[in-house]
Amino acid sequence: MPLAGLDDLVFTGWDIFEDDMYTAAMNAGVLERELLKQVKPCLTSIKPRKAVFDHNYVKKIDGPNVKKGKNKMDLAEQLRADIRDFKKTSGATRLVTVWCGSTEVFLQPSEIHQTVKAFEKALTQNDENIAPSMIYAYASLMEGVPFANGAPNLTVDIPVMHELSRKNNAPICGKDFKTGQTLIKTILAPGLKARMLGLAGWFSTNILGNRDGEVLDDPGSFKTKEESKLSVLEHILQPELYPDLYGKFYHKVRINYYPPRGDNKEGWDNIDIFGWLGYPMQIKVDFLCRDSILAAPIVLDLVLFLDLAQRSTQLRGIGIQEWLSFYFKSPMTAPGLYPEHDLFIQSMKLKNTLRHLKGEELITHLGLEYYD
Repeated sequence: MPLAGLDDLVFTGWDIFEDDMYTAAMNAGVLERELLKQVKPCLTSIKPRKAVFDHNYVKKIDGPNVKKGKNKMDLAEQLRADIRDFKKTSGATRLVTVWCGSTEVFLQPSEIHQTVKAFEKALTQNDENIAPSMIYAYASLMEGVPFANGAPNLTVDIPVMHELSRKNNAPICGKDFKTGQTLIKTILAPGLKARMLGLAGWFSTNILGNRDGEVLDDPGSFKTKEESKLSVLEHILQPELYPDLYGKFYHKVRINYYPPRGDNKEGWDNIDIFGWLGYPMQIKVDFLCRDSILAAPIVLDLVLFLDLAQRSTQLRGIGIQEWLSFYFKSPMTAPGLYPEHDLFIQSMKLKNTLRHLKGEELITHLGLEYYD
């Protein structure tokens, strides 16, 4: 595929804290200090731009590096100016925006999210239904920049953003990076369903101590995350089709902020299953993972694939890039389309989309063509 090279990428970003990327990375404690020192000159040169931030949408954190404006439209215009400035000063020919910010409080689509006209009016009126992530999405799409949503926020999963995406040939995808516990669920659940093993209950709990964990300690932010996590099993197991196996399973998700764990997230799963003649069995999983280590490659993949999508005449004008569902907990789809959560089907969709773009035969695994 004609993907951009990693050596061709340059970075900027917005943050509510003023630390340059080297200082921020050292404070985060994810990577070894000696490793970071090898790229210190590059990282110290990247300083965050002032962020659009509102404490009402992320209640557990605050910071000094925040933009001020007379209304949300003014803030959007400031972001658009930042985007144009970065393109000019960096020498980049093409841009992609990825939301790696915090989980915002739970919001539902409303009238102001339906059309560009209604949304822009609401921006000037500081409507409370417009969260900061939506302002970033609006600014990016207005500048023709593709946008990926790595959090479970509503952000681009609303008609106004779909319209702007198609109109400005700026592909969108989301939402919520599939990294830790949910990644494991979308690997295990398809296996249970493939063998028609029944499910009585799935209890999941997480402990993590980074800023993401601190933000999710707020009930409003957790509600947004919970909605994203709970939908996975329902869509994979299809209880309406297999009521005897999956019609009554109990699913509970918990996230607990535990500062000593830092970025090393731990996900515990207790899975009660049953097999032939209803005989009960159990699966227990303890996934000791590193949140940022799992997420960083996803960000890079999405940058390269969204850039590819924008250069593709077949993809750039369709809006939602559903073929990138592989990377997300709550895959965005066209209205009315069933979201696919099965990791293996998602992987096949991604590969077949790339093969289609190159004019190659699609992967079918029929089991017959090998003998032709």
